Amino acid sequence: MSEFQIYLETGLHHVLDIDAYDHVLFLIALTVPYTFKDWKRLLLLVSIFTIGHTLALILSVFGIVMIKASLVEFLIPITILVTAAFHLFTAGKTAKSDNINVVGFITLFFGLIHGLGFSNYFKSILPGNPSEKLVPLLEFALGIEIAQLIVVLAALIVSYIVQTFFRFNKRDYALVVSAFVIGVVIPMILGSEIWK
Repeated sequence: MSEFQIYLETGLHHVLDIDAYDHVLFLIALTVPYTFKDWKRLLLLVSIFTIGHTLALILSVFGIVMIKASLVEFLIPITILVTAAFHLFTAGKTAKSDNINVVGFITLFFGLIHGLGFSNYFKSILPGNPSEKLVPLLEFALGIEIAQLIVVLAALIVSYIVQTFFRFNKRDYALVVSAFVIGVVIPMILGSEIWK
């Protein structure tokens, strides 16, 4: 197996790991107000996340930014909560009226925070000095991007099925899914190590 394939698969597994579902929750919360016709906006948002995640890993690998793991683990569900709450309160509005700046900033912030959360593990699996870690880091980022697109595609398919065959309107679907994500993420926030 080539190094490229190893780091690509590590990126894929990082997002698609069922035991680390925070990433998937964020993508579901992010995707909920959109449909297939909004694919350019979704691609932009997914890429913004990947850029933030990769930037955080680069800053960490080069020792520029260090952050306490318990704080990162607390901030990850907070960003999911903010995204889901934003879409809960803006449910029923068309995606074109959404302010891409707000959602884009939240997405970039989540990418930065999540990248910092993964940075210690990433540094431990990569041997050598920081400059030797740049290419594997980009290969890993490609895996993340592909995995995120898989999750977004699955979320869009579910949304289409629910809205088309079960006759859920877009607003109700956004309300239910956003509320579900909030219900899952609140226990993550309350169970955070930061409270101990």
